[in-house]
Amino acid sequence: QVQLVESGGGLVQPGGSLRLSCAASGSIFSIYAMGWYRQAPGKQRELVATIFSGGTNYADSVKGRFTISRDNAKNTMYLQMNSLKPEDTAVYYCKLALPLRDYWGQGTQVTVSS
Repeated sequence: QVQLVESGGGLVQPGGSLRLSCAASGSIFSIYAMGWYRQAPGKQRELVATIFSGGTNYADSVKGRFTISRDNAKNTMYLQMNSLKPEDTAVYYCKLALPLRDYWGQGTQVTVSS
């Protein structure tokens, strides 16, 4: 069974930075896509960024501010978040896409407030 565990969330002031991590219980193969999603109170879960063998994709709202990456040797995916805004406040989830199903982490809270 694949397990994903997010960490690195917390409280940060507007304009600040955070780095989220998603550790997998097994190897992360580059042929399988992974991504970060977020969900704010009262809103639907939205895609933030994805990483796959061919490159990366970002939501328009985070382009130029967030960077997704992964380290296969450490079985870990990262989301570097810079120039944070209050509207970035949400629970952030990591996802691993395998052939027959997706695996999700439990989420980590990010709060951007002065």
